[in-house]
Amino acid sequence: MRVTLSTLDTCESSFTPLVVIELAQDVKEETKEWLKNRIIAKKKDGGAQLLFRPLLNKYERETLENQNLYLVGASSIRLLLGAEAVGLVKECTDAAMRAFTYGTRHSFKGFHDNNDDFLTMAECQFIIKHELENLRARDEKMIPGYPQAKLYPGKSLMRRLLTSGIVTQVFPLHDTEALKKLEDSWYTRFALKYQPIDSIRGYFGETIALYFGFLEYFTFALIPMAIIGLPYYLFVWEDYDKYVIFASFNLIWSTVILEVWKRGCANMTYRWGTLVMKRQFEEPRPGFHGVLGINSVTGREEPLYSSYKRQLRIYLVSLPFVCLCLYLSLYVMMIYFDLEVWALRLHEDNETVWTSLLLYVPSIIYAIVIEIMNRLYRYAAEFLTSWENHRLESAYQNHLVLKVLVFNFLNCFASLFYIAFVLRDMKLLRQSLATLLITSQILNQVVESLLPYWLQRKYCTKVKKKVQALKADVDTTLYEKVLLEKEMGTYLGTFDDYLELFLQFGYVSLFSCVYPLAAAFAVLNNLTEVNSDALKMCRVFKRPFAEPSASIGVWQLAFETMSIISVVTNCALIGMSPQVNAVFPESKTDLVLIVVAVEHALLALKFILAFAIPDKPRHIQMKLARLEFESLEALKQQQMKLVSENLKEESPEDEKEAP
Repeated sequence: MRVTLSTLDTCESSFTPLVVIELAQDVKEETKEWLKNRIIAKKKDGGAQLLFRPLLNKYERETLENQNLYLVGASSIRLLLGAEAVGLVKECTDAAMRAFTYGTRHSFKGFHDNNDDFLTMAECQFIIKHELENLRARDEKMIPGYPQAKLYPGKSLMRRLLTSGIVTQVFPLHDTEALKKLEDSWYTRFALKYQPIDSIRGYFGETIALYFGFLEYFTFALIPMAIIGLPYYLFVWEDYDKYVIFASFNLIWSTVILEVWKRGCANMTYRWGTLVMKRQFEEPRPGFHGVLGINSVTGREEPLYSSYKRQLRIYLVSLPFVCLCLYLSLYVMMIYFDLEVWALRLHEDNETVWTSLLLYVPSIIYAIVIEIMNRLYRYAAEFLTSWENHRLESAYQNHLVLKVLVFNFLNCFASLFYIAFVLRDMKLLRQSLATLLITSQILNQVVESLLPYWLQRKYCTKVKKKVQALKADVDTTLYEKVLLEKEMGTYLGTFDDYLELFLQFGYVSLFSCVYPLAAAFAVLNNLTEVNSDALKMCRVFKRPFAEPSASIGVWQLAFETMSIISVVTNCALIGMSPQVNAVFPESKTDLVLIVVAVEHALLALKFILAFAIPDKPRHIQMKLARLEFESLEALKQQQMKLVSENLKEESPEDEKEAP
């Protein structure tokens, strides 16, 4: 018997809750009833056909503190049909990766009719999120009970509820047992071992798994740099001519690791199915607004906003603001150099242990100020990018990344460039680089993981005492669990994590010939970063919704750009060294020409290496080509079937018309 959505039951009173919806405290009853009906209604009637119930039943609401919290789940068949709708790709019994379809479910590896583990919990929650976001207005002109919350045909109901403040948050629940198992294999026992990337992917989804995979890969890739840099630091500190070998190795290393990562990433994402997953049509982002009109591509009614107005906002407001922030960053940098001069004079006038330590104070203060400025600018950049009113989430993210990367690059590295190429003080450059790198790493560990974990522990203790004080005659396990998780911080994505690695990559690669110990400090930081990031994902933040990803996206380009800039800086630093200058005592023009020629040669070598190393391994390329061939053959057969059916319909008519 063929199972369709119309035959599914959505009235199960008991089900495994996967997602929580929290409503505002003053939401009207008619709105609650309308939302419930739309969620449980059949797909043909415009519903999501999911399972839905309040966290507390009638008796429990009398005993426990009432919360506007609702649980959402789905039956096994509904989830499988949802997997087909979102285009999840799974491994078949013949080891090929294909888009899952309910009709061919038995041809997929690991599928059994009684097997509830075929879809990971992260995939199930992603399916429910997709179904909730695709609940769309039909005949409604407004949300019942809220005439100011306007609707139009095709508008996402959940997005309107969130932007109107009726729904305060939607989040997936943690699986206590699975989380404990993941923690035991991940970070609870500090040891030098590979991370369980596939388990992370199964629990948190591909986007977060790719971040941790990249963090692990980058840490291991830094080890050769750290091993080679250590003897250079200990034995040949002032012999800059010997750093040519080290810098050349660094430049080749930065190219090779990024190209090899692409291959490893392709292997992982093919195994997970996201490499061959068809991209969904991108809907307008929740914050997008404009005059209601008809989209010329989809033919659907949606807000329209002039790209001309958006460009005016970008070039007349956002760009000047970013330039002003860059100027302020340079101004703060000059104050830092004034402090450096003051500390140096004080040390020269009275050389003591305290004045020697005082030499590091300006750099430490400046490193803290840099972190504060980066975070304040991030909020301003988010506000500006949102105000620019980009239609798509991808466009919003690209503009935000560009703003943040430009400011962070200048804010973190401007002082080092100034010391290197204006002051030409290599001793101060080493000191500043070491202080900025170490201070920023310590601050990030404290602010991102340790402080939020401490605050979360305090809140957990408070909630547990509150629940125990109720002395209820009902099972409060789920109630307590949801109450704890709803107050956890919201994980805002991997942006800040990648940004931290990007800046670290800059510290390591840009001035490698001056401070080869940077890689060693980066390795030590990343070994603890793996555990602190794992801790914050499991214990500090709400569980994020899984998001399918096939790569690290725009960050790959950012890292590659940084490696190109590092070629220029390292060649320039080596060209400025006394040893190299001594080779050309008479003509500086020859020196400049040789440095430029070497720089161009190294850049050419980088591009040759990037071209020579394929982004995808040969076996992955063959499998992708095979899938494309199968897809074309299936399409051809479908077209032939339609043609033959049309011929059959036309042939009786031809016979009747014949004399």
